[in-house]
Amino acid sequence: MPRDTPIAQTAPTTAASARPARGLSRLAQDLLPVLYQHRLIATSQLHRLFTPHARRPVYLRQQLKQLRTAGLVDATARRTGRLGNPELLWYITARGAEAVAYDPTVPRRSYRISPQTAASQLQEHTLTVVETGIAFVDWARRLGDECSPLDWEPEVAHRIRHGESRGVDDAFMIPDAVLRYTHTTGSGRRRMLSFFIEVDRATMQTTRLAAKLTAYARYQSYVPTVGRGRRTTREAWRDHYPAFPRLLIVLTGASDRVLANRVQDLRALAATDPRVSKLTAAVTTLQLLQDKGPFAPIMTPLSGDPAPADVFLAPTGGSRA
Repeated sequence: MPRDTPIAQTAPTTAASARPARGLSRLAQDLLPVLYQHRLIATSQLHRLFTPHARRPVYLRQQLKQLRTAGLVDATARRTGRLGNPELLWYITARGAEAVAYDPTVPRRSYRISPQTAASQLQEHTLTVVETGIAFVDWARRLGDECSPLDWEPEVAHRIRHGESRGVDDAFMIPDAVLRYTHTTGSGRRRMLSFFIEVDRATMQTTRLAAKLTAYARYQSYVPTVGRGRRTTREAWRDHYPAFPRLLIVLTGASDRVLANRVQDLRALAATDPRVSKLTAAVTTLQLLQDKGPFAPIMTPLSGDPAPADVFLAPTGGSRA
């Protein structure tokens, strides 16, 4: 099982660490890498990430307008917004992506969002992933922990099969996000936590969501081959993570009763695959995560005791990372 990763000092990854861009305010400089990394973000979400102290995001809107005038970002209307006054969703342009390219704190992404994609049905899923990240940022602020707008990365591909494959789903495990969070305990101990985030808006069949659990289990044990079919001696994930990340499934988009049923269905399906029981995995709702925080007893483990618990901090046979 994963173990604690104690760290003496951690330099937080923040949007503000980017090299200043000529002629832009500090807030505008901070916005660019975040829009580059997260693809599509609503004005209200940017307000909570960058100017939560302000009652209204007047200055934020001014900076977004300046970035748009400069051709660095653009916006589209939210598909589910109010008629006559839809919320704007912001994304970086090709020119803006080039401006971010020198920033060593932002992972390179070959994906570029187009105006067509920004206006597509993918809006709500993308925004929900951002909302999940914001919940961690909000609670980090309350608890004195570290989790910045750049501390989660969407759709990072992890290979789970070598050789010829039948497609992306067969060859790669792609979580909705990989999130990193540095927590300081009551005794002053700092722990670097990693999460695979899987968001379900109650639009996917539970069996398909359960199939993703198998992909995570495959990645946990995947040992790649090197030259002429020879296998390495260590799992691939060890090259990227100090400990295998926890898997957190976040449910939203339906009534409490429907979501509770999905939790039970997921547990039943997880029990059919012995490999899944080796994962440190749990499910919760976005509402609980926002209201109670990631360290409250709001997580229902996918295996074992079904009682909601703090599976991320409570040690079981050793502490976890």
